[in-house]
Amino acid sequence: MAARKKTKATRSHTKTSHRKAAAHHKAAQAHGHHKPANTNEPHLSSRPMWQGSLRLSLVSCPVALYNATSRTGDVSFHLLNPETNNRIRMIPTDPDTGPVQRSDLVKGYEISKNHYVVLSNEELDAVRLETTKTIEIERFVDEKEIDRLYWNAPYYLLPNEKAGVEAYTVIREALAETGRIALGRVVMHTRERLVALEPRDKGIIVYTLRMGDEVISPKEAFDDIPAARPNKEMIEIARKIIEQKEGDFEPEKFEDRYENALRDLIRRKEKGEKLVTAEPVEEDNVIDLMDALKKSLKTKGGNGHSTRRRVRS
Repeated sequence: MAARKKTKATRSHTKTSHRKAAAHHKAAQAHGHHKPANTNEPHLSSRPMWQGSLRLSLVSCPVALYNATSRTGDVSFHLLNPETNNRIRMIPTDPDTGPVQRSDLVKGYEISKNHYVVLSNEELDAVRLETTKTIEIERFVDEKEIDRLYWNAPYYLLPNEKAGVEAYTVIREALAETGRIALGRVVMHTRERLVALEPRDKGIIVYTLRMGDEVISPKEAFDDIPAARPNKEMIEIARKIIEQKEGDFEPEKFEDRYENALRDLIRRKEKGEKLVTAEPVEEDNVIDLMDALKKSLKTKGGNGHSTRRRVRS
């Protein structure tokens, strides 16, 4: 009798586990979090990279941030020992005592050569801000006021619980109707970051923005460029070339040719094909800038020559 009860309990537990797994799989597909096998198409991650609350004054709702971009399709390499083809291990090593456990390491800030202020995890946790778990909307601005130098990485902000969907949609619609970008702050990867919230379709996109002390002034970067204005005829020809190349932004028509070449190289080596290195393209003679502009105009935007030429102004 005890054996029968144990069998029934095991079967019941197994059925429950299967139901939970099936429900999780179905939910992932419904939310677009399930990535099909053998595809390089980017898909929304099944795990958020941050979870917390979105707050506008006294209105708040639980939300989660997901990466809006993916690099899972990028070609990546491992470091191997060429003698054995074994993958090498990166082992933390003390120059005096030898290998150490990564879990035993502590963080230190270098104040001078080989002199550090050592901080424990408890001390670091003590300086956590409220923005660690909350995106507090502080200001609303016009999108044109934000210099493109400050825009950084995009994320999708999604409601994290059904109970917060109404508050989420209220904030989204208010942003859409006013045509404003919301500014707030959030702690990501141990740093407090300025973020911009933009309504898009049924959701909200969050962009991290660079802080003022992170952006180098364009004036400083371009200060040594001469202020002299070039020949008007040259500018006119260059303008016509620009008009010939004008078109819509179609990102799907642009591919990473270097990445594709790497994949092709890997496939060919995998098949055992003997590789032949092409001769590098040599630079041709130095030519006149005006002549180069005129020839580019005649070739409908400058695609008529395969050799590179140094241009003399």
